[in-house]
Amino acid sequence: MQYDDTTDSGHFPTDAQQDGDNSSSGALRSGDLIQRRTFLRGAATILGMLAVSACSWEEFAQNQFQRMTKEDIEQTIERLRNEYSKKYGKEFVVGAEGPIDNTLFGYALDIQRCIGCRRCVYACVEENNQSRDPQIQYIRVLRFRDGDMDLEHSTIYYDPDEVPEKGYYYMPVQCQHCANPPCTKVCPVRATWTEPDGIVVVDYNWCIGCRYCMAACPYMGRWFNFADPVIPPDQINPVTHYLGNRPRMRNVVEKCTFCIQKVRVGKYPACVEVCPVGARKFGNLLDPDSEISRIIRTKRVFRLKSELNTQPKFYYFFAT
Repeated sequence: MQYDDTTDSGHFPTDAQQDGDNSSSGALRSGDLIQRRTFLRGAATILGMLAVSACSWEEFAQNQFQRMTKEDIEQTIERLRNEYSKKYGKEFVVGAEGPIDNTLFGYALDIQRCIGCRRCVYACVEENNQSRDPQIQYIRVLRFRDGDMDLEHSTIYYDPDEVPEKGYYYMPVQCQHCANPPCTKVCPVRATWTEPDGIVVVDYNWCIGCRYCMAACPYMGRWFNFADPVIPPDQINPVTHYLGNRPRMRNVVEKCTFCIQKVRVGKYPACVEVCPVGARKFGNLLDPDSEISRIIRTKRVFRLKSELNTQPKFYYFFAT
């Protein structure tokens, strides 16, 4: 599409302008107006197509999860199920189970029992479809020398086949699912929020990859996909949740969700199930008879960086 190069104001003057007719100075002929408007409409269309070239129209027009109607959710879940099944060659389940009434999930970890075996790390990777290359792991297991609790003195580099090591103890760290989370407050598009059951989630389709939430988190509990996640098809977990372990894409942030796809159907998180020494505890903080409530009442407990008033729902405790 071209301008009329003999009449376009800003390129060449009109006849009236050449003759000194001030009343028509800067004016465009009617044909030029139509051509320019058509050009601008075409440019806007092209830019719009480029913006959505990496996703389907349905994905581009999809609403934020919290604003979806029940029908919207059902249609989205069906579209994702078909998309993932085709991509990975497996029948997928994409759940959208909501919070359980009168439930506030919390976590507790017995530091004295943890042996640093990292089985929780590997189980989490498998259950939550984390990228193998580049590698993403929601859980970091920190190794400390006995008597030292300075995070700056810890390390994640040790041989898990040689644990437990004499003179050391271990403290796994992951998303703390804070009651006052700084990460959700800084998101400019409200792509992350806290659910009524206390789980901090991310709507991957609305995440714009700005990474403000990562900068705001004092626990390094969030991960960014700089590249397309790689998961071998034979290792994909097809039992997923929209706000949890469904396959992610490049340029979005992800994190631990307490295995939302499991806990909202009455199961334990994968890391709790796999722990060989029973160091990990999980349950309903609103139930005074739950194991985690009894631990908080009767054991010596602490929370990481409590001075920041993030109010983590992840507790560390000493059994004796």
